[in-house]
Amino acid sequence: MSVKTLIDLDPWLAPYKSVIAQREKFLRQAETRLLNGQTPDQFALGFHYFGLHQTASGWIFREWAPNATAIFLVGDFSNWQEKSEFSLKSSLNGQWQAEFPPETFKHGQRYKLHVYWDGGDGWRLPSYVKRVIQEKDSIDFVAEIWTPKLPYQWKNQSPQPPPTPLIYEAHIGMSSERPEVASFDHFTQEILPRIKQAGYNTVQLMAIAEHPYYGSFGYHVTNFFAVSSRFGTPDDFKRLVDTAHGLGLRVIIDLVHSHSARNEAEGLSRFDGTLTQYFQGDHPAWDSRLFNYSKPEVVHFLTSNCRWWLDEYHVDGFRFDGVTSMIYHHHGLEKSFTDYSDYFGEDVNLDALAYLRLANSVIHAVNPNATTIAEDMSGYPGLAASPEHGGIGFDYRLNMGAPDLWIKTLKERQDEAWDLGDLFHTLSSHRQEEKVITYTESHDQALVGDKTLIFRLIDKEMYDHMDKIDTNAQVERGIALHKLIRLFTVATHDGGYLNFMGNEFGHPEWIDFPRQGNNWSFHHARRQWSLVDNGFLKYQWLANFDKALMAVAEKINGEFHHVFINQHDHTVCFQRSKWLVCLNFSPNDSYANFSVQADPGSYEIILDSDLAEFGGHERISKNQRFFTQPESGQHALRLYLPTRTGLILQKID
Repeated sequence: MSVKTLIDLDPWLAPYKSVIAQREKFLRQAETRLLNGQTPDQFALGFHYFGLHQTASGWIFREWAPNATAIFLVGDFSNWQEKSEFSLKSSLNGQWQAEFPPETFKHGQRYKLHVYWDGGDGWRLPSYVKRVIQEKDSIDFVAEIWTPKLPYQWKNQSPQPPPTPLIYEAHIGMSSERPEVASFDHFTQEILPRIKQAGYNTVQLMAIAEHPYYGSFGYHVTNFFAVSSRFGTPDDFKRLVDTAHGLGLRVIIDLVHSHSARNEAEGLSRFDGTLTQYFQGDHPAWDSRLFNYSKPEVVHFLTSNCRWWLDEYHVDGFRFDGVTSMIYHHHGLEKSFTDYSDYFGEDVNLDALAYLRLANSVIHAVNPNATTIAEDMSGYPGLAASPEHGGIGFDYRLNMGAPDLWIKTLKERQDEAWDLGDLFHTLSSHRQEEKVITYTESHDQALVGDKTLIFRLIDKEMYDHMDKIDTNAQVERGIALHKLIRLFTVATHDGGYLNFMGNEFGHPEWIDFPRQGNNWSFHHARRQWSLVDNGFLKYQWLANFDKALMAVAEKINGEFHHVFINQHDHTVCFQRSKWLVCLNFSPNDSYANFSVQADPGSYEIILDSDLAEFGGHERISKNQRFFTQPESGQHALRLYLPTRTGLILQKID
């Protein structure tokens, strides 16, 4: 049987057959040229060659800096003086290196590079540096030699990929309730058990690679091979990953290969005195440098970075940040992507596509069970399709249209005017060849000045009416709709689901990191776990519901059938395999003897958003069994569907 092409999977691509063929030829030729006879996993081993390494005979250091005229290692070992015995020698292809006796360096010593070029010089950190720390009482960052006598001993194997990734997106630093930068150890001890208890199976960590500016969320990376020291040591992070694996949780991290910080003393910018060593210009909106994916050395650096995190830290995959910015020369700015022609013009960066395909090949060659997720808002065809089909090779694509539509709906429409058909289409539709991760909100939907989903629904009433014994119509509405929105989103997923840390219980406020504009406050850069832990606030109801929802989310799958959307009655019903979903968004009307088309058989309710433990009114009798009957040439069952209630029923026989 012949392998299906992208056009076989999506006939609307047929007018672009020749462009697709040309691009596929380019991608294959680029991979062949880059690999030069190596396998993808063999190619991505730059961290074994570049940087500082302890060998059987001593030490060796290598760096790539084609425009440099001289390079010195300067550090504790030289009393921070530039000495000839620590100078590097140039070799072919812009590489520099030097060998040193065994007693030269010690664990914990600090150092930098002093790089010279025609007309100038600068202090730099090695491009492949594995450990970077900030000097005490200083803004200065230095490299640290990390060679502990006792390497970390791994205890647990990584869990197998779940059929349905239920992803808990989290930020290490803001995971504490205290006004501080939380640590890896804090997250390991306090947060990982929460995630497990909440029913998630995958942790997605932001801000792992070193970034000098805390408020960048970790997206202005300077040192791509270094765990951010503000959270702890490399061993601390290994312990976090190891512990997560022991709990049955997989760990993926945000990988920021779409751009790099402009910092020169800490990062890659003007590393050898030029702006073009790694980069091809600046991002017009992000105040950062753009990688040049046409350079083999840059591709080698980035693919090696992919493998480094897999090999060294045993992570289970990556969410690639800013893919839209990578694959278009316009970076997706002010583009709506409403026509297929938007994907096949001269604006597409073929070198970036070639890099992304090779990166996925490297990742899956090193670890066939690894998970890769593309953050792309454009809908580029084949991004999350297999290369054998002509795709780029990601396992999943983020369904970024879902949270955007929820926010637009809440902003612009009254409850009774929600376009349920549009919502169903956005939540359930995706390209045939792809799986998607859907979500109602991530960290992006609650940045400074914006609102979380629950705050949009309840607003200021959250500050005074969240005690369980307090009755408030606005709060009751918000809790009911918050549950419905999440149930609708989860029940329509076709791949997986993502939640941002704290949103499972309705964390009330936006995110804002300490900065001059807020007097360096941590108030919005933390998570208020006590809101759900104390037991007498309504946040506990939302947490209870989310946990129950996650237990069902792992099971729901299959094609959609018996889809029924009644805009007038504000109801949505559909079936997927043996799962029957019924939603009533009406603010006023409950429906007795409500008819629902379904496959013939008997059903029972496995999730009812109206239960008291979820903040509901217990209007539906428990432990009922529902039987289908012939009705208008179809099979249907009858049930009571109260206002602002969602049900999931399971076919028993």
